[in-house]
Amino acid sequence: MSKQTTITESRGASHARHSSRSQVIADLGLEQYVMQLEVDGLCVVPPEVHGVPIAVFDEMVEFLLKRSASLVGCTFSLERGPHAEVTFKSDQQRSGLAEDPSKITQFLIQQLGSQHRMFRDLAVNPVAVALIKHMIGSKVTRFSSNNSFVKWQGEFGYGPNLGLHADQSAVPLPWGRTALTANTNWCLTDYTLEGGAFAYVPGSHRFASRPQFPSAVAQAVPVEAAKGSVIVFHGATWHGAYPRKIPGMRISIANYYRHMMVSSQEDYRNSFDRDLAKDCVNPELFWALCGFDDEFPYCEQSQPVPRVLD
Repeated sequence: MSKQTTITESRGASHARHSSRSQVIADLGLEQYVMQLEVDGLCVVPPEVHGVPIAVFDEMVEFLLKRSASLVGCTFSLERGPHAEVTFKSDQQRSGLAEDPSKITQFLIQQLGSQHRMFRDLAVNPVAVALIKHMIGSKVTRFSSNNSFVKWQGEFGYGPNLGLHADQSAVPLPWGRTALTANTNWCLTDYTLEGGAFAYVPGSHRFASRPQFPSAVAQAVPVEAAKGSVIVFHGATWHGAYPRKIPGMRISIANYYRHMMVSSQEDYRNSFDRDLAKDCVNPELFWALCGFDDEFPYCEQSQPVPRVLD
């Protein structure tokens, strides 16, 4: 076999994989959103495209308000947020929530997939997953976490740097074009600048670096989106959020995905109930994204061992 033949076959296999991924995008009519991801590192997909009814988001909001009350110890409402002054215990570590400790305006509800089927269904939404797989890769995409950001009024928020960061920052540089992680931010309430909108730097995923301050703040723009929209973005995109300056709440769900060679935030293989994984709109996809059948990491001898012939 000639070297040219080998190269041609290799290119053919690569083209077939790319064509298959592109066909899914075409079948779902997502070409314009893929273009936005390529250029800006972020796109906003409306409900009429991803297909999740607004009534489902209403149900999620009701669930998360009740869950917030249960966790925090006071009533939460969309009009007021928490109905009492709240604080983190001094011994609690608040990784990733870089707010002034004396001015708390949000917290994270974790492991949503274990709490209700509607969150599992959302995590395998075909439009969102297709865009995520376009960035990470069809066969190597896995869950990292399924959480909710619960946010209310406060002038400080993440502070003057808007909490700008790239999700894949834990991975050493240099980064390439392929996303090592990718994220979705489902808007369960309207996103406005005054209401604490998502912030990002357009095109920053192509910088292949962590945010540079203070220039990153000057480059940031708000992502204003209607309730029910999903914001999809590359793991190298610089993003954060503006403080919420008006009464009420901003609630979102962050379904976060990773390349299978990147560690997950939630330990699905060892802690997620397999029966729950089967109870969703697409059990086969959910199972695969959990990585239940992945070879690594192994916890016992996984490779064959030779034995002496009889």
